This record gives sequence, C-alpha cells and structure tokens, in this order.
Amino acid sequence: MYEITRKVNFIALMRRFKTQKFVNSLLLLIPFLFGGFIPNETMMPAFRMKKIVLDAGHGGRDPGNLGSRSREKDINLAVTLLVGKYLEENLPDVEVIYTRRDDSFPSLKERPVIANKNKADLFVSIHSNSAANKSAYGTETFIMGMKHFESNFDIIKRENSVMMLEDGYEEKYEGFDPSSPESYIMFNLMSQAFFENSLSLADQVEKQFKDRVGRKSRGVKQGPFYVLWTPSMPSVLIELGFLSNSNEERFLMSKQGQEYMASAIFRSIRDYKNQIEGR
Repeated sequence: MYEITRKVNFIALMRRFKTQKFVNSLLLLIPFLFGGFIPNETMMPAFRMKKIVLDAGHGGRDPGNLGSRSREKDINLAVTLLVGKYLEENLPDVEVIYTRRDDSFPSLKERPVIANKNKADLFVSIHSNSAANKSAYGTETFIMGMKHFESNFDIIKRENSVMMLEDGYEEKYEGFDPSSPESYIMFNLMSQAFFENSLSLADQVEKQFKDRVGRKSRGVKQGPFYVLWTPSMPSVLIELGFLSNSNEERFLMSKQGQEYMASAIFRSIRDYKNQIEGR
C-alpha cells in the first residue's frame, strides 16, 4: 500500500512538473509571439518639450503695478524677452512663443488661448508684485489651485481685474466678477492633470531665485488666476518681487537684476525640461 501511494505521488509530481515546465515555456514564448502588441517604454516615443509660451504680464493701456519710478509692464517685458533669448540660445530644439513682444495689450483670455492654439508644452507668465506694506519683499511663484485662497485673495483679485479694462468684459468672461469670492467657485472644477508638473517647475523657479540669485523666496503658492485656469499644459505665474519696496524696485529696474532673474527662470525651465524628459 505504501509503495502504491509513493507511485501515485511520484506520477502526480511528474505531471505537475511537466505542466509547470510547459507554462514556463509558454511565458518565454509570449514576448516573441505577441511582442508587437505589448506596449513597453522602449517602444513608446520619448516625450520632448518642443514649445514654450512666455507671457509678459499686463502691457499697453494696462501698466500693472506702479513703483515709485517703474511700471510693472515694462519690467515684465524686459525679463520675459531675456528669458526667451536665453532659451533660444541654449535650447535650440525648443520653440519660444510670446504673448507679446512689445507694449501691446493682449487680453487675459487671449494669453492662454495662444498657448492652447500652438499646443505648447509649458506656459510661463511673468509679473511683478506690489503691497500696501512697503517693507514686503521677495519672490513668489503661483500654480493653479485654491489652497489658502483667502490669504492670497488680494493678489488674485488684482491680477484677474485686468479683464475689466477690456471692452465688453462682462459678456466675454460670462459674468465673472474678479472682486467677488463667489465667482471663484467655478475654479474648483479645475483639472488636476497638470498640477504635479506645474508644482515641479514652480519649485525649480523658487529654488533658483533663492540659491542662485540670493533673493528672498516667499515660496510656491496656489491661486485661481484666470490666466492659469485655461491653459491645457503645465503653467506657472511668477512674481519677480515687490515694486512697492524701493530696494527691490531698484534691483528689478537694473540691467543686472533683470539678467539675474531671467537667468534663474531659464535655468529652472532647462532643469524641468531635463527632468520630465528623463535626462
């Protein structure tokens, strides 16, 4: 009886071994039989950042914030053009598109539309800050979001109120009132698709300002800016500093200050590009 049991167990073991061997062989054959139908990283085209839209905030009849000797629109444009120059010189595979290259006034709605129409991979809006407290200073970089909405509402309202300079803005923006907190409920419906990449770039920008240029970083913040709500790509809004602070205004008006800030933004875009391209 014992011998019969041993034979039965041995036969079962051999059958299981043969079955396992067959399964293993089949698994080894699958890539050869169906390789053309199984997606993998080596078969998929690598992502490459091809287009960047640079947006110099304000312009034309909209001067933006006013310092004692400066206008925000002028500083924004000067730094934006320098960023574009550095990108074109150092990243020739990237096309740089501007929402404005002169003292023109593209509407708040037109700016992200330019990015969407060109199917850009990145949207960077460059601004200069201001505050009633003249001692306030430092850089900030915003991404689309509602976190700490109340504490950031003054700057959000100020930037979005640019739309009120446009003819027929009530109809164009479908009754949106930049001074009413209730109007921002719709921003809760924002897509989170580009949040992480926007945050990654914003972190790079503030790190460059702090570590390489020696500016005080006020950090990465969230805000429901109209210009960040509609782009179909990672987007950031950069505040270079406070024109209401005499020292910071002097720095941002200087050729060296503008070059330093533009270089920092360029490096952050370059490093972000390398990061998402897996280099």
